[in-house]
Amino acid sequence: MWLVFKKEIKELLRDRKTLFFMIALPLLIFPLIFGIVGFVSKQAIDKAETQVLNYALVGGQYAPEIVKELQQPEKFKRVEIAENADYSEIIRNETVDFVLEIPANYSSDVLANGQANIKLYFNDAGLNLVYTRVNEIVASQSEVFQQSAFATLGLNEAKQSALIEPIVLEKVNTADDRENWGEKIGGMLPYLLFIICLTGAMAPATDIGAGEKERGTLETLLISPIDRNKIVMGKFLTIAFAGTMTALITVASMVIWGLVLSQGMAIKFVADFMAQIAMLDFLLIFLMLVPVVAIFAAVLLSISIYAKSFKEAQSYMGPMTILVIVPIMLALLPGVELKGAWAWVPITNVSLAMKELVKGTMDYYQLFAIFGSTVIIAGALFAFCVYWFNQEKVLFR
Repeated sequence: MWLVFKKEIKELLRDRKTLFFMIALPLLIFPLIFGIVGFVSKQAIDKAETQVLNYALVGGQYAPEIVKELQQPEKFKRVEIAENADYSEIIRNETVDFVLEIPANYSSDVLANGQANIKLYFNDAGLNLVYTRVNEIVASQSEVFQQSAFATLGLNEAKQSALIEPIVLEKVNTADDRENWGEKIGGMLPYLLFIICLTGAMAPATDIGAGEKERGTLETLLISPIDRNKIVMGKFLTIAFAGTMTALITVASMVIWGLVLSQGMAIKFVADFMAQIAMLDFLLIFLMLVPVVAIFAAVLLSISIYAKSFKEAQSYMGPMTILVIVPIMLALLPGVELKGAWAWVPITNVSLAMKELVKGTMDYYQLFAIFGSTVIIAGALFAFCVYWFNQEKVLFR
């Protein structure tokens, strides 16, 4: 068994593609992707904030104050349109970015004329700040009209507040910052970790079974004096080792990049959040990934043994990503908590536990159910893998 394991590890270390998925991907690629996404998003937002918006105004004679506010060359540029113009059409062909239609009952005397319904026509499908910019102008005018009406009625500040908002529902959040952010971040953590671990195990698994079939080296291994059960155990340990190392590197990457962001870049939020997560929590996240990786290894090895070629193995392993995402999605559903039967559902229970660990609300007694169910499933799948490897019709199909 150890001879097979040693042989497979040597071949694994010679494969640059596999090393890339095991080391470079979790350490560099994902932080780089997040950095690029953040940079591009910031650039898009900055562009939207500085863009000069072309607009058309209908009924401007009723609201001279708004007309004056829109006279900001660095933000707005007025475009004249025909009286019977199709607003949707001129916005679609980018003649204007928005059309502002002011009704005839627009007046500062809201007590006499009532509420004015200003219409803003614009394309809200993409990233733009049309509504935000126009709403700032309208809201400021609305406040002026409001104060004028209050002055006419002779209402003091207390009565004004009571009239605007007769009843106030005050929200008192009993959750701390770690629990709030942990709910958001912890729910997405399994997506990153499980997919990376699966990817890290998938590359060697494809080569260990289907790859050996294509190279014709599987027959040589089978006629050696090594028991078949030990051969499959050695191959299984190699895949599990690759996935576990990917998991370890991924968790270490999270810690390292968290420290870099919190200390090196002096981001207060990240620093405060990282300070609340104990090293024990990171250790438990890694330990829970180990039996999950064993499940991945057993399934991937079974697929690789069955496949006739490297390409066929890859096509069979592709849907594995979807099968992994489904139980993770279950952990995000309302009402699904790390209690009762959910603590025994493989992958879903680990996803829930990761979220609880990040939130700082973990019930550590549930670890018995989590490890118990995951280890049982991993053992059963490995037993099937051994049985599968001993079937001649599978090896030489």
